[in-house]
Amino acid sequence: MAHAIEALSSLQRQTGEWLRGTGPHAAIVMSSRIRLARNLAGHRFPHWATKRGRAQVRAAVEQAAGRAPYLAQALLLHLEELPGVDRLFLVERHLISREHADGDAAERAVIIGDREIIAVMVNEEDHVRLQVLQSGLNLREGWAIASELDRQLEADLAYAFSPAWGYLTCCPTNVGTGLRASAMLHLPCLVMTKQINRVLHAITKLGLTARGLYGEGTEATGNFFQISNQVSLGRAEPELVDALERIAGQVVQQEEAAREAIVTQNREALEDRIWRAYGTLKSAHIITSAETTDLLSLVRLGVDLGIVPLDRATINTLFITTQPAHLQRWAGRSLASRERDVRRAQLLRESLAASAGRQGGTTP
Repeated sequence: MAHAIEALSSLQRQTGEWLRGTGPHAAIVMSSRIRLARNLAGHRFPHWATKRGRAQVRAAVEQAAGRAPYLAQALLLHLEELPGVDRLFLVERHLISREHADGDAAERAVIIGDREIIAVMVNEEDHVRLQVLQSGLNLREGWAIASELDRQLEADLAYAFSPAWGYLTCCPTNVGTGLRASAMLHLPCLVMTKQINRVLHAITKLGLTARGLYGEGTEATGNFFQISNQVSLGRAEPELVDALERIAGQVVQQEEAAREAIVTQNREALEDRIWRAYGTLKSAHIITSAETTDLLSLVRLGVDLGIVPLDRATINTLFITTQPAHLQRWAGRSLASRERDVRRAQLLRESLAASAGRQGGTTP
């Protein structure tokens, strides 16, 4: 496994698999994620462990990862070696959590697989947080990958497990399977038609939860909603995965119906909003992160409806690369807020012009 800070530059140059805009229902479901929480038997949970204890866990997980075929070409990063902006960069790419980035970095690590499909956080809330990201509504394939990687790691690691309770985790809500399945849905027309609160209420009644673009503790921005299971105890993993995929599919159908209704009833007004958003993004010289996210949401809708002839992968990627840490890594230095707004506008102009050129222009 590669082990160098320079690996971040290679990540910056590539498009993560989950951003490619492919897979089932990719027009509405940006990504699917499977996350497994695991702890090592005989070791305290990270928050109560000594530095020496966390170091022992990290060494054991790294050794197991080095033998796992699924991680043969993985990048290994120790968080204490990374400045804050680089840890934020990993958060923006959905490779580590904010808690992993913001906490005491000592003895913490992340192992990142090829194409950013797999990421393994070490010594976050639990000793091991294994995640698999897929493009589109692809939870079953994600679960297949996560299950096999879990098996590969368990060949070298003794997990904390109770016959009565299942996998033991720091947070009681993760006890049992330790599984959290989630799907990131883009629902602009349910928001426009003011149906979103009804849909989210129904999701909650079914035992799911809805969060923002960056998961727990974040609000929905850009009309993105991450829905996931709340409890992992008492149900088998395939059952949890199938239930979430079925409910996500129902939400997709409701968003599709809302899109059809808006296009049928008021296409001109919708196209006007979309093209105004595109015009601002491709010509702005100063633009904030919040405005960018809202406008990209409209342009993504335009791409999915065939109104704006751009590629979905470019728009998906811009949601991530216009974030503060990405802009600062692109510039090679720390940037003040206004400088970031200028750099963001430059990146948008260049990226949209390049995408338009590949698609043969975007004149309405």
